[in-house]
Amino acid sequence: MYRPSCTFTSGSFWQAVNSSGAALISSSAVVQEGLYTSVEACTEATGDPSSCRNAFAEAQKQAADAAPKYASREACEKDYKPEQCVQQHTSAGTSFIGPMMMGFFMSQMLSNRGGLAPQAPASAPAYQDKNAGWARPAPGGTGGLNTASGIGAGKAGLAPVTSEPNRAVTASRGGFGNTSARRSSSGSYGG
Repeated sequence: MYRPSCTFTSGSFWQAVNSSGAALISSSAVVQEGLYTSVEACTEATGDPSSCRNAFAEAQKQAADAAPKYASREACEKDYKPEQCVQQHTSAGTSFIGPMMMGFFMSQMLSNRGGLAPQAPASAPAYQDKNAGWARPAPGGTGGLNTASGIGAGKAGLAPVTSEPNRAVTASRGGFGNTSARRSSSGSYGG
């Protein structure tokens, strides 16, 4: 009996998206994902202002909890531009210095011939370091929490991203075990 070699565990969706370019979600699905610097750039690339607004709002809710956490502004400024390093509070009320969210990720199923109900797009905050590198919360990551005070490891809870900002990448899937039948990109080259 054939058994697929790919299994998804809790939090592995973004790993699959980043490593393979698209996630196998269901039989006959078209998935679109991207890194966006604004709702406007997302809307231009995807043509879906409602999903872009919702993904941005969800990423904002996650931003402080997922952000790299530093004990001082000076420590933050080693990795991020000075104007990005601000005092923030987690949902639990812990105060820390960390970079502001500079963009967001959105992944959504565009077509679904498998009969599943439409789902809200998946989203996550994105942070840009002072070398113009992008990162997002690592699946199962802690946002840099590694001490009793909740402050510590900086970028340790982030995963680097190589996606070009403000481009929507679409992958068509023909079924479980099949490879991507079509990939295309759309959107502007913004920065």
